[in-house]
Amino acid sequence: MKITDITTLVVNAEMRNWIFVKVVTNQPGLYGWGEATLEWKTRGVVGTIEDLKPLIIGRDPRDIEQIVRILQKQSFWRLGVIGMSAISGIEQALWDICGKALGEPVWRLLGGKVRDELPVYTHLGLGDMRAVYETFDPTALAESALALVEQGYNALKVVFIPYTHYTATTKGLRHVDSLMRSLREAVGDDVELMVDFHGRCASAAAAMRYLEVLAPYRPLFVEEPIPPGEIASLKTITTNSPCTIATGERLVHLDDFENLFSSRATHIAQPDLCHVGGLSQGRKIASMAEAAGIGLAPHNPLGPIAGAVALHFGFATPNIIIQEEMVGAVPWYDEVVSLPMRRVKSAWQLSEASGLGIEVNEKVAALHPFKQEILHTQHAVTADGTVVDW
Repeated sequence: MKITDITTLVVNAEMRNWIFVKVVTNQPGLYGWGEATLEWKTRGVVGTIEDLKPLIIGRDPRDIEQIVRILQKQSFWRLGVIGMSAISGIEQALWDICGKALGEPVWRLLGGKVRDELPVYTHLGLGDMRAVYETFDPTALAESALALVEQGYNALKVVFIPYTHYTATTKGLRHVDSLMRSLREAVGDDVELMVDFHGRCASAAAAMRYLEVLAPYRPLFVEEPIPPGEIASLKTITTNSPCTIATGERLVHLDDFENLFSSRATHIAQPDLCHVGGLSQGRKIASMAEAAGIGLAPHNPLGPIAGAVALHFGFATPNIIIQEEMVGAVPWYDEVVSLPMRRVKSAWQLSEASGLGIEVNEKVAALHPFKQEILHTQHAVTADGTVVDW
């Protein structure tokens, strides 16, 4: 069995262009799909896949570990998030091929199931961009949360920390308190709430002030209180925080996670299987985390193939706490890809379909060609005009 071609299919989903990666083999009808979606870097990822393709054409797609090593090491330059996202999409497609060839689901190839169902959470509006990033009114926030509860979810995440910089203002703290109070009062104590800071605090001091406000409302975890990379400040936050801290969605290399884990600078890690190199690298990160007593809440606000990959990873990985999902982020979400994800209340059920259990409708995908993504990041400006973290 040999790889004969690698192609990409870009599908615009308003905020993101989903990047689907198809690996074709010399076996008639045998191919695999993966996803390499990276917000605002679509053309870079697609170009990188073209650059990487010659390294592995003619190789056996079942040699996944070897192929990942080739893509990383024979590129010479250390790959950043664009390169690692490209590798991730290719790597996922290789697992899809292996599963199809053997007639087995990918989760079984990863060692078999470790749970009977996988807890999941979603975002306001089922991932609709305006609901996720633009809900700053307590009443609207509560109404959106209740709509999710009515659909069976018992866990949801919100993004409402103000653009902050180095200090948290009294006005900002009061507003966050009002939003979180409204949210908790609306959904009650049986629904888990998560708050994503999006790295909007440029200092540990600012982050701690918000954490103190949120703590009485008992969030399951608080995500990315500061931008990634500054381990000393993150460890200070984690050590002193009244809330559980999660981070890791913007880390892409094993040594990034090793530094995070060896410093015990987080309680929960959030690797993204579309950015860290795929399932094989994700499994290594999970093992590293488990050895450090750290759970996982994998990052996954991307497209439907990423969702399928998350499902197989989640059923085979014991230290996962909860899985992020955005099924329904656009009205035609399940028309482009046949989905293995079946939700009962707030948990995905096991899929027995071979490979990743998906098929892409390329005709429907062609109805949503590449467009410039909405540049919502341009909103990240303080009142005095300072550009800050989105």
